[in-house]
Amino acid sequence: MQIDGHHTLTYIAARIAGFDRTKASIIATSAQYVDDATNSGTIHFDNGAMYNRISSAHKMFDYHNSDKLANHRVWIPFHFLPGNGGLPAGENPDGNFIEKLICHPDSYVARDMLRACIGDIDKPYALHRLGIAMHVYADTWSHQGFAGVNNKVNEVRHLHSNNKEADSDFFKKMVSYFLTTSFPLGHGAALSYPDRPSFVWEYTNGRGDKVTRNNPNDFIDAVDKMCKVMQCFLKKDMSMNLEKMPGIGPEDSEKIVSLMKNLKDDTGDIRHSKWIEAIANDTFSFGAERIEYNAKGSGSWKFASTGQLETSDTGKEEFQYTGDFLKSDWKLFHDALQAHRFDVLHNVLPKYGICAA
Repeated sequence: MQIDGHHTLTYIAARIAGFDRTKASIIATSAQYVDDATNSGTIHFDNGAMYNRISSAHKMFDYHNSDKLANHRVWIPFHFLPGNGGLPAGENPDGNFIEKLICHPDSYVARDMLRACIGDIDKPYALHRLGIAMHVYADTWSHQGFAGVNNKVNEVRHLHSNNKEADSDFFKKMVSYFLTTSFPLGHGAALSYPDRPSFVWEYTNGRGDKVTRNNPNDFIDAVDKMCKVMQCFLKKDMSMNLEKMPGIGPEDSEKIVSLMKNLKDDTGDIRHSKWIEAIANDTFSFGAERIEYNAKGSGSWKFASTGQLETSDTGKEEFQYTGDFLKSDWKLFHDALQAHRFDVLHNVLPKYGICAA
């Protein structure tokens, strides 16, 4: 998904689930900030204090990143959660290890990730971690069939969609980028097709299998399940029994699907602004509300906590320290990132025989 999915759709799901506006905003901002937290390393304060944070995305979404360790630490826990072939822990899909790494919607692995998230429900960063988990969970639908490593399985050929203009542009980019022969990382060879809510498309993958994808159907299923997860969170339901939760009601669901199908703008930012407008215009059952998202600079979480206006760090900055830093959303988000990555890599995936950094 892009920003229209990770921010506004997460906000809608959180409000329908029962979170108030403030908490829903923290969850939705965290969900989108996973794509925008590209800086890592230590920041320094004028009183000698320091804080070390990790990144959850590569700059410019570098699908050709050749650093295998960086790929394992970023793509696998935050964007392409391994699906273990859709099988539970203790069972293995047929084929090589790569079959375990391919993303699968609402997998057993994903449910275990969500249970680990609820395990931190009493932590100061609980809502931030829930937002991070919602990003990863949503991507198990949009990134299904792809793996967060450089592998032939990610090849895309014979791609066609319900958007002929995009198809024409796709083939031009294939010639330009040589993506079909570079064994790309993740869904790089499919460009933004997996993330565009209105797209219905098909392609042949690196194993020669013909794959058909219906993004509106996949995305509404994802949003409904996200809502149910957040309802479990509110009830402190550690079993993550989504089938017992009401999820998105039929009226809201119909409006969400309609917007998904009709907002066909090429960029996620434009679609995002239109979703924000729909929320402000009393489209959904929780009423008219104004929301915004600022990744960097004025109005962003990082600016509120450190005063930094620049979009990236040099490592030489020295920020003014205030007592509010420890309770700031930016710091709590980065605490949650580290907790999420540790749990996924060291507690969740090993149960499935997956060792990823």
